Amino acid sequence: MENQFGSRCTFNRRWLVIYTRPRWEKKVDKLLKIQDIKSYCPLRIVTNQWADRKKVVELPLFSGYVFVWVNECEEYKVRQTLGVLNFIYYMGKPAIIRDHIIEKMEDLIQKNIQCEVISDQELNSGDRIRIKHGIFYDQEGTVIKVRGKHVLLVFDHLNCAVVSSVPIADVMLNTAI
Repeated sequence: MENQFGSRCTFNRRWLVIYTRPRWEKKVDKLLKIQDIKSYCPLRIVTNQWADRKKVVELPLFSGYVFVWVNECEEYKVRQTLGVLNFIYYMGKPAIIRDHIIEKMEDLIQKNIQCEVISDQELNSGDRIRIKHGIFYDQEGTVIKVRGKHVLLVFDHLNCAVVSSVPIADVMLNTAI
């Protein structure tokens, strides 16, 4: 089969990542589904606290990104969807996400496991964090330094100061302070 540019396309579908307009993730997900394009926008549940009330909202796990299950012929249709800016590229081609990664994400979300994505640019010295996995599970600490994919932090509430290096993937910002 040929696409509108005259080149042949395969029917093999794969998970790709699209970049959306800011705060359009859920809208883009809905618009793609209306067009019968399988898409996935993982959501996390967040409780926002105001002075007079609390509100539980669903926010995208990855700001600005939605996953789509498409073949080469459907890529153009995705690009033309309102709110889609472009595909995420890796080495000059659309970045492909392995099926088991999407399945694992869906499983974690379905089991209501608290998820939060933190990039190393979001962590700063002095930030309070909570450990999600490992030997220090559920302990709070203070970031001393970010070193690549690890965080050097101090646990100061254990009746002594323990300094440890923890993978960024195993920490979450402690917003309950």
